[in-house]
Amino acid sequence: MNEIFDEALIARNRSRAWAQRAQGADFLLELTARELADRLSIVERRFDKAVELFGGTGLTAEAALATGKIADLERVETDAALLAGTAGSVTNFESVPLAPQSVNLILSPLSLHLTNDTPGMLIQMRRALKPDGLLLAAIPGAGTLAELRDVLLAAETEIYGGASPRVVPFADIRDIGALMQRSGFALPVIDEESFTVRYDHIFALMRDLKAMGMGNPLIGRSRRPVSRRFFMRAAELYAERHGDPDGRIRATFSIVFVSGWAPHESQQKPLKPGSAKMRLADALNPNRSVPSAKQSKD
Repeated sequence: MNEIFDEALIARNRSRAWAQRAQGADFLLELTARELADRLSIVERRFDKAVELFGGTGLTAEAALATGKIADLERVETDAALLAGTAGSVTNFESVPLAPQSVNLILSPLSLHLTNDTPGMLIQMRRALKPDGLLLAAIPGAGTLAELRDVLLAAETEIYGGASPRVVPFADIRDIGALMQRSGFALPVIDEESFTVRYDHIFALMRDLKAMGMGNPLIGRSRRPVSRRFFMRAAELYAERHGDPDGRIRATFSIVFVSGWAPHESQQKPLKPGSAKMRLADALNPNRSVPSAKQSKD
């Protein structure tokens, strides 16, 4: 498997962001925590044992507990400092240190997009869930930071005659749905919401990304130092291409929200092919005369 992400750098970025955390910089994690908690709140079930995987700030764990749907929750992190005194364990970024069928609920906020083996991570999560256990995840999707990708590519090509990857690739919602099915989850539900955040300039956006531990962790990133001219040109292009009349710029975050269940015999099953008693065309046209099942086709 060709690795895309530098796992050690991801862990360092997360630890640095926590140590240097700035008020308000975790707005995206806070938004995601609220959305996941809203989805959990409408599930008509109480979960005895839940785990938050690599939530960073713990905001998702806090919001999920506030729903009253969870009896016990532990956190899994890459650094003990990130646990901030809460119950949990420390492991590397691409492992799920849970025994098979040991938990009822797994929460995964904004981390799966940074895994080299995303199908493998999903399979590990599904195996850790008890039958009829639930996975709730939030994954940045295609379109996230499209404006930043555009201007960094343009500025580097213009100044240096070529470009290196500076924004991580984000999966399309259809690809994420296919991964859920491939990983063995039942009854997957997937939806996407886009959020536009406005900044005074590109440097404020980049500061927020760094403060959220979202610096560039790509193995193929350029190690060549770039000049001040590069960043100034990127700022100019951002204002020209993605600026508003008031001079502020726009940044898009598209978040794919995912739910899936560990298979269980009690779950609703799709009908077998050919088992339908009525053709779709007939179901859509109730006024059409339909022969009874006992009538001959002749």
